[in-house]
Amino acid sequence: MITLNEISARIAGRLLIDNATLSLPAGVKAGLVGRNGAGKSTLFRIITGDLAAESGTVGIPKQSRIGQVAQEAPGTEESLISIVLSADKERAALLEEAETATDPGRIAEIQTRLADIDAHSAEARAATILAGLGFDHEAQLRPASSFSGGWRMRVALAAVLFSEPDLLLLDEPTNYLDLEGTLWLEDYVRRYPHTVIVISHDRDMLNNAVNAIVHLDQKKLTFYRGGYDQFERQRAEANELQMKAKAKNDAARKHLESFINRFKAKASKAKQAQSRVKALERMGTVSAVIEDHVQPITFPEPEKQPASPIIAIQGGAVGYEPGKPILNGIDLRIDNDDRIALLGANGNGKSTFAKLIAGRLKLQAGEIKLAPNLSVGFFAQHQLDDLVPNETPVDHVRRLMPQSSEAQVRARVAQMGLATEKMGTAAKDLSGGEKARLLMGLSAFHAPNLLILDEPTNHLDIDSRRALIEALNDYNGAVILIAHDRHLIEATADRLWLVNDGTVSVFEGDMEEYRSLIIQGSKKKDEKSKAAVEPTNKADQRKANADKRASLAPLRKKINEVEALTKKLETLIKSLDAELADPVLYEKTPAKAAEKAKQRGEAAAKLSDAEEQWLELSGEYDEAMAG
Repeated sequence: MITLNEISARIAGRLLIDNATLSLPAGVKAGLVGRNGAGKSTLFRIITGDLAAESGTVGIPKQSRIGQVAQEAPGTEESLISIVLSADKERAALLEEAETATDPGRIAEIQTRLADIDAHSAEARAATILAGLGFDHEAQLRPASSFSGGWRMRVALAAVLFSEPDLLLLDEPTNYLDLEGTLWLEDYVRRYPHTVIVISHDRDMLNNAVNAIVHLDQKKLTFYRGGYDQFERQRAEANELQMKAKAKNDAARKHLESFINRFKAKASKAKQAQSRVKALERMGTVSAVIEDHVQPITFPEPEKQPASPIIAIQGGAVGYEPGKPILNGIDLRIDNDDRIALLGANGNGKSTFAKLIAGRLKLQAGEIKLAPNLSVGFFAQHQLDDLVPNETPVDHVRRLMPQSSEAQVRARVAQMGLATEKMGTAAKDLSGGEKARLLMGLSAFHAPNLLILDEPTNHLDIDSRRALIEALNDYNGAVILIAHDRHLIEATADRLWLVNDGTVSVFEGDMEEYRSLIIQGSKKKDEKSKAAVEPTNKADQRKANADKRASLAPLRKKINEVEALTKKLETLIKSLDAELADPVLYEKTPAKAAEKAKQRGEAAAKLSDAEEQWLELSGEYDEAMAG
């Protein structure tokens, strides 16, 4: 159990968290969500002890190990596999001691402990994690210094996963992963045997990898059972009930205030008026639901779309060095209304193909035909560094509209999804999401016929990603999309192209089929790695698995019973809320209204207990199955 009790925190004088309280059962997989800048990373720093809370306490079981991805990626000459293996400090220390120990008793203790922590299969486990994150056997033996920063961050992620801490904290882990790595991590987190808290704006990860959502909003923390879609439904229902309660409260207050104002000056009614004043004070107020406004994103419409195909490639080959193509045998066409998502692991050539389409690379072989006057807009994350640090969004846009008025320039900046108060902020002081909005707007400034977006979501929160989906679906030009956000792809793309084995080809399945292929491939790698160090008889393994399921049947039954109780209580609460929302109930039968309110409170308390029990039992079951 992890508990946060009345935690408050400030950064640079700004109150981010205010008397927030939260309890997380052991083994829970929780997604921490909230707007950019709400204080999610600050909360992580408080949990790890890197930042002292202004007030409140953090309760974590003694001896619990907390793990998070190192802020600096390893860049030494040490091999990737060695870096990951060294993350298990206890194993490394025991192995080092085993080489020099002479006392027979101590040697026996060391070997027993090494067996207990499964040290002898450590290399296979480390290799499996690295493979899942995109490193083949050859790459695992290379020094970390030979990889770029993004790939080294994957090594840092692999290291913390291998160390298997009791509390795993992941802060936007998919930002440096491709779709394949994201799908693998999603499956890994779902099966992780201990407690996980992950900050993520990836809707699919929050639906498939976690069983709870913690929402940081209005400086408070609220716990929800289930994935992100369930959280959205529950929150919408709660907001609706609060709006109804506020309307009822406002009406009742208005009625009392009217009586007080009418009769407070009359001596015969003074006592009644005074009693109404006290009743009004006791009543209190119901807060309004505060919804943060998300700026929409708008891409300018191309004045005229050329006839299809706008791009046609035959026998194409492209690369960076003469005679060393990255991609060969490209035979594809792009039509003026295409919405294409490029699939394939990082390093396979997705960005290379995008640069070819954008005209930033030339064919080394084959033929490419472009429609006359074709205009292409190109966005890539690395271009964020191209923004002029001390210039504002207005400055950047004014350079492209030198003859336009200030109002016209600002209107154009607003179309990019930047709030009025951000228009005069220097680019270096904008958030990552605000920079991404500005750069996307600049990339599409001249109303291109084809828009290429290479990982546009890295710095966007869930609501901003929704705004991007709406913008792409409203845009009339063609789109080529590279993204690790499966929800974005499914919501905007109608064609899938696979960049793999040195070429680009049409993928006939959908995203669910592609996900299955990735997971199956990862599982085959897992099985191969385990077989190298733990050869077992298949029949014996099947029997062991069957025995494990049988032994856990009572626990599974109890989980099902608690789930049924939870659904029953949720239905009861929804029914009571519907009755309590009717003002007539309070006017005609106040005693009945009080009884219903009491029933509602009792049901809510039982639901809270049932949800906590469900999380504890589910964590126990997942841990037993993983073991």
